[in-house]
Amino acid sequence: MKLNELRDKFGATSAKKRVGRGPGSGKGKTAGRGMKGQKSRSGAAIGGYEGGQMPLYQRLPKRGFNKPNRKKYAVVNVGLIQKFLDAGKLDGGNVISEDKLVESGLVRRKLDGIRILGKGEIGSSLNIEVTGASKSAIEAVEQAGGSLKTGSSTANEG
Repeated sequence: MKLNELRDKFGATSAKKRVGRGPGSGKGKTAGRGMKGQKSRSGAAIGGYEGGQMPLYQRLPKRGFNKPNRKKYAVVNVGLIQKFLDAGKLDGGNVISEDKLVESGLVRRKLDGIRILGKGEIGSSLNIEVTGASKSAIEAVEQAGGSLKTGSSTANEG
């Protein structure tokens, strides 16, 4: 079998219906769109329009709140940091800053800062300086004999 011999099974596809090709075709003249009205015209876009009645999406109550100035943090787990140390992509001897995490490829962008979370195991003592960290991440790093400094005291809450 060659690429030019590939075909769908018989009956799997059907030919496109050609509309507006005379009365014998079954879809001639108005092409199945009926007589007049918005839907018979080209470019008719009705979407959520309900003939002047208040549309359903406007009748339902709004829910929630989107904070316009909320911060978005890049998230890293301690287990992933250990993985990158083992692979030699991160240097554990120096202070691990946000810029070093970006350089190593562990984080793509800093966004509003980097936040360390406590998932995974960490075996080496590290000095990490980031914007925020969860309590479990701070405990994990300190148990391994390292230190984790955060940029702001409010970001420390789990």
